Amino acid sequence: MASPVWQFYRVFEKDMKLAVCMVCLRKIPRGGTRAKNFNTTNLIRHLKVSHIAEYEEFSKMARTKAERERERLATPQLSVTETLHPHSKNPKEISAKIMEFICRDHQPLSIVEGEGFRELISDLEPRYTLPGRKYFTDVCLPQLYQSVYTHVHSLMKHDITTMSFTGDICCSSVCPMSMLSLTARFIDPSFALHDVVLHSRECSGSPTAEALPAAFRDMLRAWGIPKEKVHVILRADDRDMEKALRDEDLPSLPCMAHTLQLAVSEEFLSQRSITDIITSGRCIVSHFKHSQLAYSRLESIQKQLDQPMKRLQQDVPTRWNSTLYMLQSLLEHKRALCAYGADYDLPSMFTGSQWKLVENVISLLAPFEELRQQISSPTASAADVIPSIRALTRLLEKTEETDHDVKTLKATLLEAVQKKFSDLESERLYTIAAVLDPRYKDRYFTNTLKQQIRGLLCDVLSSGLKREHCEESLTACSFEPPEKVPRAGSLHAMYAELLDENGRQGGGDGNPTSSEMNLYLSEPVIPRSEHPLVFWQDNKSRFPVLAQAARAYLCAPCTSEDSEQLFSTAANIVDDERNKLTAENAEMLIFIKKNMSLMLNK
Repeated sequence: MASPVWQFYRVFEKDMKLAVCMVCLRKIPRGGTRAKNFNTTNLIRHLKVSHIAEYEEFSKMARTKAERERERLATPQLSVTETLHPHSKNPKEISAKIMEFICRDHQPLSIVEGEGFRELISDLEPRYTLPGRKYFTDVCLPQLYQSVYTHVHSLMKHDITTMSFTGDICCSSVCPMSMLSLTARFIDPSFALHDVVLHSRECSGSPTAEALPAAFRDMLRAWGIPKEKVHVILRADDRDMEKALRDEDLPSLPCMAHTLQLAVSEEFLSQRSITDIITSGRCIVSHFKHSQLAYSRLESIQKQLDQPMKRLQQDVPTRWNSTLYMLQSLLEHKRALCAYGADYDLPSMFTGSQWKLVENVISLLAPFEELRQQISSPTASAADVIPSIRALTRLLEKTEETDHDVKTLKATLLEAVQKKFSDLESERLYTIAAVLDPRYKDRYFTNTLKQQIRGLLCDVLSSGLKREHCEESLTACSFEPPEKVPRAGSLHAMYAELLDENGRQGGGDGNPTSSEMNLYLSEPVIPRSEHPLVFWQDNKSRFPVLAQAARAYLCAPCTSEDSEQLFSTAANIVDDERNKLTAENAEMLIFIKKNMSLMLNK
C-alpha cells in the first residue's frame, strides 16, 4: 500500500531514482539505485526540514493509516475454506432466514435438499453448511412459529377487551385433510386495527355440528380468550357452523359477501334466459381455452380490428362476479368474435337479442360488484352493512329512462336483495355499528327507527361501559369539506342521496352519556373517504364512552374474507409437492405466513 508521503511527491519522469517535491519542485533521491531498494526516508526528512505544515499533515495521515491496520489485525479473519461452527450465531441466523424465505414464499421444505439451492447457498457463504430438511422441520420451523406466536400474543394483551372473529371450514384437494380456521380482529387503545390468524387446525373426521363446538372451545382456550371477549364470529351461511356456534353460546352472523352471492346466483342468474347466455358464454370461452390455433386466429382478428389482444376470461360457477367478468370480456371482444364466427366454426354464439341481454346483465350487476369490492376491503366493518344495502336497494328502486329492457330483471334483483337482507335492521350489531361509524351515524335509518336506535345505544353505553375521565369539554369540532358530488345513478350517489334526506335530530335527557351521544349525532357525518378509526382516535377525549363502544363494534368485519384468504394460503402450502405434510406442520406454516408481516412492520 502506498505511503501517504506520496501525496506530496511524484516520480521524476527522466530518472526513476528521483522524486520531485510538489511544494518546492526539488528533486530528492529515493534511497537506492534499484527499485527494490527505494524507500521514503529521504522524502519524509525533506518534508520535516523544509515544509513543516505539509509534514504535520503527512503525520496525521500516517497515524490514521496505522490505526486502521491495527484494527484490521485485531479482528479475527476467517478463511474461505473454514467451516462455521454449527452452534455459532451466524449459522443459526442464516438457517432462520432460510426458514423465513420458505414460509413467506410458499416454498416446500424439500427445497433445502435441492441441488440448485444448495449450490446457491454454497456460493453465497462457502463456510456455511446447509442442514437437511429434518433440521428445518424439527428445529427452525417450531422456533420461528414460537417467535411469531409470542409477538401475536403480546399484541392481544395490550388492553384488548373485545375481539371479533371469522371462522370457516375447508378441505384440501390433494390430501385427506379438513381445516377449521379462526382469525381475530381487534382495535387497540390507539385505534389501530389488527387482523391476526389464530388457528387453522385439522378437523378429524366429518366437521359436524356436534364436533364443531368443542373445536371452537379448544381454539379459544388455547389463546386464553374468554367468551366475554368474543364480540361476534363471522361465518359462512352454513347450518352446521351456525348451530355449533349457537350451542357454544357464541354470537355469530353470516358473511355479507356470501349472502350477496346467494341473492345474485340463486335468485337472478338462475333465470332461464340468463342461464342460456351464461352457458353459451362458457362454450365460447372454452373453445378458445382448449385450442391454441383458435386463439391465434382470434388474436389475428383483434389485431386487424385494432383491438387489445386480451384473453377471454373463464368464470367459476361458484363466484357470480367471475361470471360478470366473463360476460364483460365477451362483450369487449364482440366484433372480433362475430368476425371469427363468420369464418370459422364456433360451438355457440349469441344472437342479437342475447348480446343486448349481456349488456343489460352487466349494467345491473356492476353496482353489486362495486359493493362486493367495498365490503371485501381490509378496513370494511359491520358498520358498512346497513348503509350499503340501503344504497343498493335505493339504486334498484329508481326508474331510469334506460330501464325499458331491464325492468323485469331489475325487479328480480331488488326482490332478491330484499329477501336475503330482510332482517338487517333488527340485528343489534349491525345497527349499533352503523351509528358508531362517523361516516353514517343514524342517517341511514327511517325517522321511526332513529329514536329506538338512540335508546338501544344508550342501553349499551350505560350497561357495559364506564365513562373515562374527560379533560376536554364537549365542543363542536371542525370537519373536512364535503366530498365531491358523485355520478348520478351510481351506488356512490345513493349514499349521498340518503344522507341528504336525513337531517339532524337532537333532543335527549340530561344524562351525561345521553348528552355525549346527542352531541355526536347532531354533528355532520365525515366523508365516506375518511377512516372512522382516525376520527375516534382524534375525538376519544370528547366522546370517551362512545369511543370505548366504537372499539368493540367497529372491530367486527362484515365478511369472512380473512378465512377465505387463509384457505387460499393453505391451498398454496398443502399442494401437490407437499401432500404428505402433517397437519401440525401445515398449521405452523400457515400461521407464520399470515402473521409474519405483523413482526416485520413492528
